[in-house]
This record gives sequence, structure tokens and C-alpha cells, in this order.
Amino acid sequence: MTRPISRRAALAGLGLAAASAGCLGRTENIAGRDPHEQLTLEINTTPADGDPNGIRIARQFEEHLTAVGIDVRLNTVGQTDLWRKVLVNQNFDLYVGQFVETEPFDSDALYGLTHSQFVAEPGWQNPFGFTEIAVDDLLERQRRATGTDRSDAVDALQETVCDRQPFSVVAFPDALTAVRGDRFDGWTQDRQPVSVTGLLGLDAVPDADGSDGSGDGNATDGNATVDAADADEEGGAALQLVTTDARITENWNPIAAEYRKYGTFTGLLYDPLVRTDDRSTVPWLAADWERPGANTLDVALRDARWHDGEPVTASDVAFTYRFLRDTSLGSVETSVPTPRFRGRSSLVEDERVLDDSTVRLTVPDVNETVAARALQVPILPEHVWSERTDAATIAGFELDFETTEAVVSNNADPVGSGPLRFVEATAGESVVFERNPDHFLVRPAPGADSDSSGETADPRAGIPPRYHGKPAFDRIRVEVLPSDISAVESVAGGLADATVSNLGPESVPRIGRSDDTRLVSGQSAAFYHVGYNARRSPLSNPRFRAVIARLIDKSAIVDNTFDGYAQAAASPLAASPDAVPESLAWTDGTDPVHPFFDDGGSLDVEAAREALRDIGYRFDDEGRLLSRGQ
Repeated sequence: MTRPISRRAALAGLGLAAASAGCLGRTENIAGRDPHEQLTLEINTTPADGDPNGIRIARQFEEHLTAVGIDVRLNTVGQTDLWRKVLVNQNFDLYVGQFVETEPFDSDALYGLTHSQFVAEPGWQNPFGFTEIAVDDLLERQRRATGTDRSDAVDALQETVCDRQPFSVVAFPDALTAVRGDRFDGWTQDRQPVSVTGLLGLDAVPDADGSDGSGDGNATDGNATVDAADADEEGGAALQLVTTDARITENWNPIAAEYRKYGTFTGLLYDPLVRTDDRSTVPWLAADWERPGANTLDVALRDARWHDGEPVTASDVAFTYRFLRDTSLGSVETSVPTPRFRGRSSLVEDERVLDDSTVRLTVPDVNETVAARALQVPILPEHVWSERTDAATIAGFELDFETTEAVVSNNADPVGSGPLRFVEATAGESVVFERNPDHFLVRPAPGADSDSSGETADPRAGIPPRYHGKPAFDRIRVEVLPSDISAVESVAGGLADATVSNLGPESVPRIGRSDDTRLVSGQSAAFYHVGYNARRSPLSNPRFRAVIARLIDKSAIVDNTFDGYAQAAASPLAASPDAVPESLAWTDGTDPVHPFFDDGGSLDVEAAREALRDIGYRFDDEGRLLSRGQ
């Protein structure tokens, strides 16, 4: 009788072994490497000091794959190298990682993630190499449909993706952040506290004597700042944040997939035309937009300037969409699309400047929700990025295709138009941003400036009032610390206002030890998942993927890896429960599509092996799973 694998045994014993697992370099495909040998698969993820959740999920998966007879190689690499391996070079069998959007997202996000048109592109565009006509058709249908018809299409899309399993959703973690409320207020569970809208929604706590405490003595929209005793050496109110992720101290390129986690700080450096706020679309760099025809959008810009003083024009917007399609702008033999935002930008088929502040975008006849997503890309200054179109390489790193300077540049001294601008950084240690005094958020409506109707022209029209006059700090300093524990202790000791990295559950008890520190917890849409490289056999077989997906014990992972601070799920849209059909609802602790091979809390090894036999696999006398045909 085959001995079952205990849930807890599969998740135990990580300690130093997980943290010190070998960092292997570039490797060749080992999926079914030799048809006469045991089937071999490699799992890629980050080490424990990079992301303890990812390595624990990978360890459980490794244990269960091994138990059914697969030879498993667990390869741990740094986060940047992992995403280069998976998103850029597509050189992997399986990986464990986290999706990049923290706020609940519209189903159209699946367009870039799974449409076959992106199968050859690097980045978050279909990194799985997944091709399925039924999914493509549903992705196109949900873009055109409205109302009930769209809901039906989205339901069918989720069901088909979950059935085919180009990736397996594991769990949606709670966003755990340690914060102090003595200098800044507004940390809330209603939105991600350390996100673009979360940071812009903060208010400074007034001085005890009731003065506003602002550095120049003038209140801004009633949003007081901290007094000079709590200011940094430059004399302005400073928001102090701590993180365990050093990438923001090394790279400020908004289109670099391997350096961006959630894109919070590049999102504050670069304005999009519109933002999503509390699941609503609000105008941002765009003052307004309208449809003059079924296939066109006319976008009118606010008065804005780049951080170097140059005006933001319609030409910059038109350039951005051309650039996202091809960062070489025709200077290399084949197009080099941006590794991020292509699912959104691909909606824009053409662009034309009507005047300095108006651009006409050619967009197919899609529903308004999808059209708005096309406007949610960072707008780039043409006079800066047009100089980065030449072919390029990364020193010491081999790429499998031609790329451009724009994609590999770290974007030193970034020039955006956002509410923050770059000041300085020490790689691996800290980065400082400062308030952009010329941003439209801080420009009040001029009393004498009126439009043709006689009404005062407000440069912030359409933007929720809570963002007027923001940010409520003069500077942000982000310091890199070695662990979640040290980050929490820094907040508890008054050295920082909040943690940036999503905390692990083991650090939560330490938060309660300080009267001035509290835990802000809200569900994140950035789901953990196992990604499969469908370009490679046997992972190209959806029946094989469906069987090994059943080796993931999601309930045990939520209980043991996340200590309950997560929700198991089947659908990538589960952060918006109203978007998930009943057929995919996680209601009884069991995956509704690919349930775990459960034998009273342990892996039912024989049931898993029988499922593999049913799809044509054989085992040798020692119980090793053989490659197909052997």
C-alpha cells in the first residue's frame, strides 16, 4: 500500500534549507528530458528570504509531484532573475509566483494574460504559451458584449480557463501592512494601504496646537502635515516606509516586467490618462474623453508638465501607444513590444494628434469598461523615450530574442508627470521621492480663470476630492530592510510609518506588541499561482496539467503557509466574488474544478497515479512516472 503524504509534512522543514536553496543559473528544458528516463520537471520560485509564501507552495508541490513518481528539481532564484527566466526568456517548466495587480481587476485583464496572439511576446503577455481557440473567442466576446451578455461571456471564460489550467490559482493573500497613525492618517482596509491611491489618500495628522505644520506655513486644501520635529533633514514632512524588496532602489522603468511587483512607485512617477478608484474609473491626466464614432476615442488632456519642465502634450500620448506596440519604433527588424501593459494598449490600433491637448485614439467597438482599460497605461515623455529605441543587451545576461534599450534600461533619473518625482537612491539601501509642486492635484482652481460658460476651470475636475492637494507629505523615503520582522520593528519603534512589502503571518504577532502600531489587513487581488509552460511537453497537454493541478492542496496552504491570512480559490477573478460564477465558487473547502487528491487530509498517491494512467502514462517497477511512449 502506498503511504499517503501528510499535508503538514509537505509544508514543514523549510527553515535554512528553503532560504539557502541553490540559486541556479540559466538551465535547459528538462521537462521529459530523455524519453527513456523518468519524467523530470523543474519548479522555479524565489527563496524564503525573497518570498516565504512562494517557496512553501513550491515545496508542497515538489513533495506531491515526487510522491506520484516525477523527478522534481526545485530551482530558487532572486525575484528579478525569476521574472527574466519566466517572462522574458520563457525558459521554464513550472513556476510559483504572484500576479501583479493588487486591486480587484476587470476580466479583460485575462486578455493579455491568456490570448494566443501574445504567445511569442515577452512579459506578462501570455507567459504560459497557452493557445486555445475557445478562450480567444471568449476573450474577444467579453470585450464587445455588455450587460448580461458580458457576464455570461465572463462566466464562460473563467470556466474554460479553469478547465484548461494554463496556470493554477492557489490563493489570494490578505494584504498585511504594519502602520502607525501618529503622523499620517487614512490607512484603510477599503483599498490597498501602500498603493498609488492608498498613499495619495493619506492625510497628515495636525499638530497638537492645531496648526497645520506645513513646511511653508500654508495649508493645502486643509490637509495638514507633520511638524518640523518629525520632518526630514530637508525640512519638509516625510513619509518613512520600509520594505524587503530592493528593486525600487535600482530600477524605475515602468515597462520593465522583471523589476516591477505592483508598480506603486512608478505609478506615482508616471500618470495614466485614467485611474481606477474604488472600482470606478476616474479621469486623471485626461480631463475628459468622448466617442465621436464607434471606433474612436477623443481624449482631452489636463494642463500638465513633465518633471523636467516640458509640457505634456497630445504628441506624448500618441507616442506612448506607438511605443508600447514597438519600443524600437521600426529601428530593428521585428517589433519589440513592451513587456507590460500590452493587453490594455493592444486595444489602440492607431493614434492621431488633433491639437496640443487632444489626441484621437482608434479603438475597436468594445464596451466602455474595456475602452477605459485602454487608457490605464503610463504616459511617457516622447523627448526622453524616443532616444531609447536602439537594440540592446543586458550585460552578463543572455536573451533569447532582440530587445531595445527602452526595455532593459533602469531609467535612471526618471522623468514623469506624476505627483511624485525622483530625488536620489542608493542601490539596495534606499530611495527618496519628493512631492511634485506643479502637479494638477496641488493646483487649486484659479478664481479669475473661467471657461466660456463663466464657471471656474478646476484643474482637478472629475478627480475625487480626497485626492485634492495631495500627497499630504513633501517626501517619501523607502528604506530596504532584511526581513519582515525588522520592518515591523522599525514601524513599532517609530522609525517608519508603514511597511511596503506584504508581511508574512509570522510577523503579525509582533505588531500587537506596540501600542502605536496596528495591522491593516485587506484582501489582495495579487493571487499566488503555479504557472505552466504550455510550449513544452507534457505541460502542453491540458489533461496532464489538470491532473497535476490536483496535487496542490490549497486548503492546507492557506492554513499552514498563510496561517489563515488568505483565501483559496479556483478563479483568477475571485477577489471580486460577484464576478465568479457559482460553478467556480469555493464553498466547501474543495476546488470546484480540479479537487485535491484528498485522503483524509493527506495526498491520495494511488488515486493520483491512477489519474495519470487514465491519460496514457506508465510507471516503472520502482513507481517512477515515465515519459509518454515508454
